[in-house]
Amino acid sequence: MWQLNLPEYQFRLKQTEKGYFVLDNFRKRFVKLTPEEWVRQNFLRFLTDNKHFPSALIAVEKQLTMNGMKKRCDAILYDIQANPVMIIEFKAPNISINQQVFDQVAVYNAKLKVNYFLISNGMEHFCCKVNVENASYSFFEGIPEYEDFCSLTT
Repeated sequence: MWQLNLPEYQFRLKQTEKGYFVLDNFRKRFVKLTPEEWVRQNFLRFLTDNKHFPSALIAVEKQLTMNGMKKRCDAILYDIQANPVMIIEFKAPNISINQQVFDQVAVYNAKLKVNYFLISNGMEHFCCKVNVENASYSFFEGIPEYEDFCSLTT
């Protein structure tokens, strides 16, 4: 598989005539293994296994309807009251994380109105607080532990 800037994890894979598939524990089914999906699977494992984010509070491939169009967020972190608090966006390792990616997440945020974004291509990871008033971001030094993140959101 693709080498990422994340710890290595074991995944359940299967091969069919349509290619490789990976078991997504969030969606409880096998999904097509693409470079972006590989980043998603590894990064979500990193969040749950290493940073102690509760998997029950993460929704994967969450559909949003915006201006009559259906969009999908790669993942959303919810608080214990089921309010969205963070949009998580994944890109393939060969896709640069640039302003266009942040703009894409900002479009989702017009609907969700969260205060935090987390964006990764498996090589670079950005976690930031959104400042809606001046359309800017305050970046974290790294990815916070879930407990530390919760203290920021209260």
